[in-house]
Amino acid sequence: MGQLRNVVDDASSAEARDTMIMFGGLALVLLGTGMILSSPAIRKYLGGLNVGNLLQTAAPDFERYLKLKAM
Repeated sequence: MGQLRNVVDDASSAEARDTMIMFGGLALVLLGTGMILSSPAIRKYLGGLNVGNLLQTAAPDFERYLKLKAM
């Protein structure tokens, strides 16, 4: 019984570690994006970019991806 508990603890520990690594990577991506977008030169280049239109265009593709992933 003790060995089974160790295996379960190791699996949940590995899953928790993987989750923390994933969220840490996401935080670094967001930090990097924020640093890039805070640059005045980048904001000048992206001034004409309509982010709302870009998101509306990408939404159907994202929904299709979620349907494929659920299969």
